[in-house]
Amino acid sequence: MENQPENNQQGQSAKKNSNVIYFLIAVVVALLGTDVYLYMQKNKSDIKIVYQNDERTRLQTELDSLEAQIEQVNAGRSKMTAAMQAKNDSLQLKIRVLRSELAKGKLTKAELNKAQEDIKQLRYFVTKYTADIEELKKQNNTLATERDTLKNNLATVSQKATALEQKNQELDNKVKVASAIKVATAEVVAYKVKNSGKESDVTKAKQATKIKINFTVATNAVAEKALHDVYVRVIDPTGNLITQTDSGTFNADSQDLQYTYKTAIDYRDDGSMYTIDWVNPLPFQKGTYTIILYADGYTMGKTSITLK
Repeated sequence: MENQPENNQQGQSAKKNSNVIYFLIAVVVALLGTDVYLYMQKNKSDIKIVYQNDERTRLQTELDSLEAQIEQVNAGRSKMTAAMQAKNDSLQLKIRVLRSELAKGKLTKAELNKAQEDIKQLRYFVTKYTADIEELKKQNNTLATERDTLKNNLATVSQKATALEQKNQELDNKVKVASAIKVATAEVVAYKVKNSGKESDVTKAKQATKIKINFTVATNAVAEKALHDVYVRVIDPTGNLITQTDSGTFNADSQDLQYTYKTAIDYRDDGSMYTIDWVNPLPFQKGTYTIILYADGYTMGKTSITLK
């Protein structure tokens, strides 16, 4: 009976030790649980950070793609309308703003969601913008084709007009040639004028003071029935043109010539005889004088007289 208290004391001591062990086990379990919880939270945080970094990289890559798409259509910037150029500048500004946002340190979930939504809208605008540029290019190509067609048509019309003008000019020249009056018959007679005013024909140079050019004009249905200027050139026996103080120039056979005498005849296409009187301001010389008549821009005819 004396040993009972001692046994009780041993039992109570063992029980206390057991409780301590349980407590320590509980503490260890709690610590392990805490470590596991903290580890899991750390993993979740790491996963979240990795996800955020990956998403930010993906968004930046998408911005690169959109910017490259804009730069590609910018090759035709000079052909853009003012509104499209303004839209282009607006899109590029939006990309710079988004790049700036993504370049920040850590982004929250809300910030990433906002960036995703902004890029989604940006993708829509860039796609529409690209489609508008392509449509504008098609319209420009169509206009360029129409312009080239018009140019070709104008060139063809111009060539035809030039050819027609040349033909008209050729026809006009032919008409001018055909309508120019020509000498049918001609003779030259030298005269001496007496003091009384009476004229008598002569053949000697020392007696002659004037010549008369008698001629008829060939029938010409297209020649104008009106006054025609007639230019006379008298070439002396030495081959020199005889001129007077009032002698001028005229154009015939595509060259400018000086005349000896100028007059006019009334052409009626009726076979009339015409006479031109010309007084030599110098004494006549022995030899042959050549007389050439011009009218309507062409040589009308030629004749001569030889004086002894």
